[in-house]
Amino acid sequence: MLNLINAELRKFFSTRMWWIMLLVVLGWTGLGLSLSIGMAGVEGQPGLASPEFQQTAWPYSGGATTFTMIVGVLIVTNEYRHRTFNNTFLVSPNRTRVVMAKLATGVIAGLMYGTAALVLTAAAVVPAVLGAGGEFSPTANEIPRMSLGILVALTVYVLLGVGLGALLRNQVAAILVAIAWTFLLETVLTSVPALQDVGQWTPGGATSALYDTGMDYGFGAAELLPFGVAAAVLAGYAAVCVALALVTTVRRDLV
Repeated sequence: MLNLINAELRKFFSTRMWWIMLLVVLGWTGLGLSLSIGMAGVEGQPGLASPEFQQTAWPYSGGATTFTMIVGVLIVTNEYRHRTFNNTFLVSPNRTRVVMAKLATGVIAGLMYGTAALVLTAAAVVPAVLGAGGEFSPTANEIPRMSLGILVALTVYVLLGVGLGALLRNQVAAILVAIAWTFLLETVLTSVPALQDVGQWTPGGATSALYDTGMDYGFGAAELLPFGVAAAVLAGYAAVCVALALVTTVRRDLV
């Protein structure tokens, strides 16, 4: 199994996809951080030196779930697009092991992107806070909980992408569905008060509960699941993704 995982990791890092998506994740995170720092202290927003600023800025590390979901889609659909799955299964006829290796690669990729986003956030937030005369501690202001939640969120969305890619196979269609789901549907369900009872059970709602501090940014505090419930919901989504990837890849003929 380790040989298969190593092979999948070599595939992943042998293309430009991984570093292009890394730049996209960092760019999106950096954009959010720039806005947060630039708006600090303006029109009632927390000042740079306040603990509340750290609680509002840190979650921007988790804002790139759309892009890590696309990474998961590409891990699977690149094989279909370039018709390399046939060669893959000739080398390793056990399709279940191949899919599990891809899922393991997705977990590693998600942790890598999450860590990179957190490092960028720390590099932006810590100097901003200290420069404004504030204090920063990596164990205060819910930083550990938010950091763990961000790592889980970005990793789970890679697994969601793997499951979606295995289901649809068509790369363009799967990417469009991922974008529509995360940017449109989840945004509406988690933002509109009348729909938040449903939105809190979506992957986006559950991941927000892991790193959102419940602060009111002027639109009303979001309805969030308890931390433990959100973790269980995400574990369920991850299990569904694993099952979906296994069933659709193992049982269907290649084309």
